[in-house]
Amino acid sequence: MGIMALKDGNDEENNIWWWLVHRGIAPFLSISAFALLVRVAVSIHPYSGAGKPPKYGDFEAQRHWMEITLNLPVSEWYRNSTTNDLSYWGLDYPPLTAYQSYVHGLILRNFQPASVSLYTSRGHESYLGKLLMRWTVLSSDVLTFFPAVFYFVVMYYSGRQSGRKSDMAWHMAIILINPGLILIDHGHFQYNCISLGLTVGAAAAILSDKDLLACFLFSLALNHKQMSAYFAPAFFSHLLGKCLRHQNPLLEVSKLGLLVLGTFFLIWWPYLQSVDAFLEVLSRLAPFERGLYEDYVANFWCTSSVLIKWKRLFTIPSLKLLCFVATVSASLPSMVQQILAPSKQGFLYGLLNTSLSFYLFSYQVHEKSILLPLLPASFLAMDEPFLFEWMMHYALLSMFPLLCRDELILPYISLHALFILLYHAPGRSHGTREVTHSPPNLHSFVIGFLVSCSLILHVMYLFVRPPEKYPFLFEAMIMLLCFSQFVILAGYTNIKQWSLVEDSTLENKEKKYL
Repeated sequence: MGIMALKDGNDEENNIWWWLVHRGIAPFLSISAFALLVRVAVSIHPYSGAGKPPKYGDFEAQRHWMEITLNLPVSEWYRNSTTNDLSYWGLDYPPLTAYQSYVHGLILRNFQPASVSLYTSRGHESYLGKLLMRWTVLSSDVLTFFPAVFYFVVMYYSGRQSGRKSDMAWHMAIILINPGLILIDHGHFQYNCISLGLTVGAAAAILSDKDLLACFLFSLALNHKQMSAYFAPAFFSHLLGKCLRHQNPLLEVSKLGLLVLGTFFLIWWPYLQSVDAFLEVLSRLAPFERGLYEDYVANFWCTSSVLIKWKRLFTIPSLKLLCFVATVSASLPSMVQQILAPSKQGFLYGLLNTSLSFYLFSYQVHEKSILLPLLPASFLAMDEPFLFEWMMHYALLSMFPLLCRDELILPYISLHALFILLYHAPGRSHGTREVTHSPPNLHSFVIGFLVSCSLILHVMYLFVRPPEKYPFLFEAMIMLLCFSQFVILAGYTNIKQWSLVEDSTLENKEKKYL
């Protein structure tokens, strides 16, 4: 009798929904409150282009989009004219970003009209204006990214046979307190939390078998930032693989396709009135004139340009084709695996693999783009803890020169330290992937050597003057080190994704014999 009661109690305790109702909300609110406080603390530091005329930086770009969307008709938001000089931070994101800018602009105009007045507000940096701008990012984060993370973690653990509730709280914290995302959104100043939050929600919907909801949310993400396309091959291949397993695949594909088309149609409606209006927006979303890459981004094209001068050897059309072929080729193995054997775990690996492929090989990549593959790496933090820690370390290093220019060194160091403390927090299980098959001494030596290299590069970048002949020497060294690690991680996660098929086949055979 006592054993049965204990068993029943354990079953109840292991039920994720029981835990959420009785204990889960309070821990989530505590974690959320702490994550919000961290964001507020970072937001008191400088932002991109602070006090640096004539174009300032991303902060001014976001403010200017509010100015444009508030004071001009929708038809002129993406059109170069005397009232909208596209050379001065012209809108270059999809319409959903423009609508978001309009809503935020209404808030600014309500409290400080001068901060969004046409022409005269350029370079506006009043204390209240900056406070309001920071508030728009904080509110967007809390309303979009936070609930999406909660939804994802609940769905991720509700489908598991085992897993402690402390692991669930840790996982929630490690995704919410992402140093890279916080530094870029609340330090540098952007709204990645919206598109990434929608992507998190879409991934959670996949885990809960709500494919229509997943399509809708991911369509919104694509219409907020076109870089969300980094995840598109993973969503496409996983959903196609599932549809092909239904009795009527064509019907299932049609339902998903119509929902996606309908969502795009509604969002793009103001620009579907004429071909010219549509093409005006489309041309702004693909800024090929900016070049193959920006600054010293740790991807293939920038790293290999040390030896191969791609920009000199090839025309822009040729480079676009090269990037397309390389990106598709790198994404293809992950896509094929999900079409042949779609699974929820394989889908999460697919998100990481395709986003890494885009980061490494696509056209016009910026340092901040590493935030996209970093997101699915955080999804896998419980299964691949070392991979996530390693990727976070080098993702932060790859953005270090950018964050130094923004004078965000103190929050960079603080958040990096906070992440390490969270990662090694007591009371969580250590996953199943931290064990390596290489000899312990060799493994420890390699890890120690690479960490030492990154620490030395941090110090050199801050305190050592580079040779006059090579003013960007340290940026190049950081880029080379980070690129090498991203390539190794991409190779490992692709192999890991394909090994899921073997594991599944073996498990099915065992069940058959039983």
